[in-house]
Amino acid sequence: MDISVPIGNGIFNFRAGVILVDGDRVLLHKKEHDTFWALPGGRVSMFESSSETAVRELKEEIGVDVVVERLLWHTENFFPFEDKKFHEVADYYLVRLQDSHTIYCGESQFTGMEGDDVLIYKWFDISELPGTELYPEFLREDLRELPEHPVFLTINQMDDLG
Repeated sequence: MDISVPIGNGIFNFRAGVILVDGDRVLLHKKEHDTFWALPGGRVSMFESSSETAVRELKEEIGVDVVVERLLWHTENFFPFEDKKFHEVADYYLVRLQDSHTIYCGESQFTGMEGDDVLIYKWFDISELPGTELYPEFLREDLRELPEHPVFLTINQMDDLG
Protein backbone atom coordinates (compact mmCIF):
# COMPACT_ATOMS: atom_id res chain seq x y z
CA MET A 1 0.00 0.00 0.00
CA ASP A 2 1.40 3.38 -1.06
CA ILE A 3 2.04 5.97 1.60
CA SER A 4 -0.44 8.62 0.45
CA VAL A 5 -2.89 9.53 3.17
CA PRO A 6 -5.70 12.11 3.22
CA ILE A 7 -5.44 14.03 6.50
CA GLY A 8 -7.85 16.85 7.22
CA ASN A 9 -7.95 19.12 4.17
CA GLY A 10 -4.68 17.83 2.75
CA ILE A 11 -2.80 14.77 1.53
CA PHE A 12 0.47 13.42 2.92
CA ASN A 13 2.76 11.64 0.41
CA PHE A 14 6.06 9.84 0.82
CA ARG A 15 7.78 9.71 -2.58
CA ALA A 16 11.02 8.56 -4.17
CA GLY A 17 12.40 10.35 -7.23
CA VAL A 18 14.89 8.90 -9.68
CA ILE A 19 17.68 10.85 -11.34
CA LEU A 20 19.01 9.01 -14.38
CA VAL A 21 21.68 10.99 -16.20
CA ASP A 22 23.24 10.33 -19.59
CA GLY A 23 26.06 12.77 -20.21
CA ASP A 24 24.41 16.20 -20.25
CA ARG A 25 20.87 14.79 -20.32
CA VAL A 26 18.42 13.76 -17.62
CA LEU A 27 15.35 11.57 -18.00
CA LEU A 28 12.01 13.21 -17.12
CA HIS A 29 8.44 12.00 -17.40
CA LYS A 30 4.87 13.26 -17.30
CA LYS A 31 1.39 11.84 -17.48
CA GLU A 32 0.06 11.86 -21.02
CA HIS A 33 -2.21 14.90 -20.56
CA ASP A 34 -0.12 16.91 -18.06
CA THR A 35 1.62 20.11 -19.10
CA PHE A 36 4.53 19.74 -16.65
CA TRP A 37 7.43 17.32 -16.20
CA ALA A 38 8.82 15.54 -13.14
CA LEU A 39 11.51 13.05 -12.29
CA PRO A 40 10.48 9.43 -12.62
CA GLY A 41 9.58 7.71 -9.37
CA GLY A 42 6.56 7.24 -7.24
CA ARG A 43 5.05 6.75 -3.83
CA VAL A 44 6.86 4.65 -1.29
CA SER A 45 4.93 1.54 -0.20
CA MET A 46 4.45 0.68 3.44
CA PHE A 47 7.50 -1.20 4.82
CA GLU A 48 9.53 -0.41 1.69
CA SER A 49 12.59 1.83 1.82
CA SER A 50 12.60 4.85 -0.47
CA SER A 51 15.67 3.47 -2.29
CA GLU A 52 13.76 0.23 -2.96
CA THR A 53 10.90 2.35 -4.33
CA ALA A 54 13.26 4.07 -6.77
CA VAL A 55 14.33 0.69 -8.15
CA ARG A 56 10.79 -0.73 -8.22
CA GLU A 57 9.20 2.26 -9.95
CA LEU A 58 11.52 2.23 -12.97
CA LYS A 59 11.10 -1.53 -13.32
CA GLU A 60 7.30 -1.24 -13.19
CA GLU A 61 6.99 1.79 -15.46
CA ILE A 62 9.55 1.16 -18.21
CA GLY A 63 10.97 -2.29 -17.51
CA VAL A 64 14.56 -1.31 -16.68
CA ASP A 65 16.73 -2.41 -13.77
CA VAL A 66 18.63 0.32 -11.95
CA VAL A 67 21.11 0.47 -9.12
CA VAL A 68 20.91 3.29 -6.59
CA GLU A 69 24.21 5.13 -6.38
CA ARG A 70 23.37 7.69 -3.69
CA LEU A 71 20.82 9.99 -2.13
CA LEU A 72 21.04 13.56 -3.46
CA TRP A 73 18.11 15.37 -1.85
CA HIS A 74 15.65 14.81 0.97
CA THR A 75 12.81 17.29 0.67
CA GLU A 76 9.75 18.36 2.55
CA ASN A 77 7.46 19.98 0.01
CA PHE A 78 4.19 21.85 0.58
CA PHE A 79 2.30 22.46 -2.67
CA PRO A 80 -1.13 22.70 -4.27
CA PHE A 81 -2.19 20.26 -6.98
CA GLU A 82 -5.62 19.81 -8.54
CA ASP A 83 -7.24 22.00 -5.85
CA LYS A 84 -5.73 19.95 -3.02
CA LYS A 85 -2.96 20.76 -0.56
CA PHE A 86 -0.06 18.32 -0.38
CA HIS A 87 2.58 17.72 2.27
CA GLU A 88 5.15 15.53 0.58
CA VAL A 89 8.37 14.06 1.90
CA ALA A 90 10.59 12.89 -0.95
CA ASP A 91 13.99 11.29 -1.40
CA TYR A 92 15.75 11.86 -4.74
CA TYR A 93 18.30 9.24 -5.76
CA LEU A 94 20.99 9.21 -8.42
CA VAL A 95 20.72 5.85 -10.18
CA ARG A 96 22.41 4.03 -13.03
CA LEU A 97 21.15 1.31 -15.32
CA GLN A 98 22.45 -2.19 -14.54
CA ASP A 99 23.01 -2.88 -18.24
CA SER A 100 23.20 -0.84 -21.42
CA HIS A 101 19.70 -0.16 -22.67
CA THR A 102 17.97 1.38 -25.66
CA ILE A 103 16.43 4.15 -23.50
CA TYR A 104 19.79 5.90 -23.85
CA CYS A 105 19.43 6.01 -27.65
CA GLY A 106 17.98 8.82 -29.70
CA GLU A 107 16.12 12.00 -28.90
CA SER A 108 12.56 10.74 -29.21
CA GLN A 109 10.02 10.31 -26.49
CA PHE A 110 8.93 6.88 -25.32
CA THR A 111 6.10 5.66 -23.14
CA GLY A 112 5.65 3.74 -19.94
CA MET A 113 2.67 2.81 -17.81
CA GLU A 114 1.60 3.57 -14.25
CA GLY A 115 -1.58 1.62 -13.63
CA ASP A 116 -3.96 2.87 -16.32
CA ASP A 117 -2.01 6.08 -16.92
CA VAL A 118 0.26 6.47 -19.95
CA LEU A 119 3.56 8.13 -19.01
CA ILE A 120 5.64 10.04 -21.54
CA TYR A 121 9.40 9.83 -20.99
CA LYS A 122 11.88 12.18 -22.60
CA TRP A 123 15.57 13.02 -22.29
CA PHE A 124 16.15 16.72 -21.58
CA ASP A 125 19.39 18.61 -21.96
CA ILE A 126 20.21 19.75 -18.42
CA SER A 127 21.11 23.24 -19.68
CA GLU A 128 17.50 23.63 -20.93
CA LEU A 129 15.86 22.81 -17.59
CA PRO A 130 15.55 26.42 -16.34
CA GLY A 131 13.05 27.02 -19.16
CA THR A 132 11.19 23.73 -18.65
CA GLU A 133 8.03 23.37 -16.58
CA LEU A 134 9.60 20.90 -14.12
CA TYR A 135 8.47 20.29 -10.54
CA PRO A 136 9.61 20.63 -7.87
CA GLU A 137 11.08 23.85 -9.23
CA PHE A 138 14.43 23.59 -7.44
CA LEU A 139 15.37 20.81 -9.89
CA ARG A 140 15.44 23.28 -12.80
CA GLU A 141 18.68 24.72 -11.43
CA ASP A 142 19.99 22.11 -9.01
CA LEU A 143 20.21 19.26 -11.53
CA ARG A 144 22.94 21.28 -13.25
CA GLU A 145 25.39 20.50 -10.45
CA LEU A 146 24.54 17.48 -8.35
CA PRO A 147 25.46 17.75 -4.66
CA GLU A 148 28.32 15.64 -3.33
CA HIS A 149 26.43 14.93 -0.10
CA PRO A 150 22.70 14.64 0.63
CA VAL A 151 20.95 18.00 0.97
CA PHE A 152 17.76 18.66 2.95
CA LEU A 153 15.33 21.19 1.48
CA THR A 154 12.01 22.59 2.63
CA ILE A 155 9.90 23.89 -0.25
CA ASN A 156 6.73 25.88 0.37
CA GLN A 157 4.54 26.58 -2.64
CA MET A 158 1.28 26.98 -0.71
CA ASP A 159 1.04 30.65 -1.69
CA ASP A 160 0.35 29.34 -5.21
CA LEU A 161 -2.96 27.86 -4.04
CA GLY A 162 -4.65 31.24 -3.91
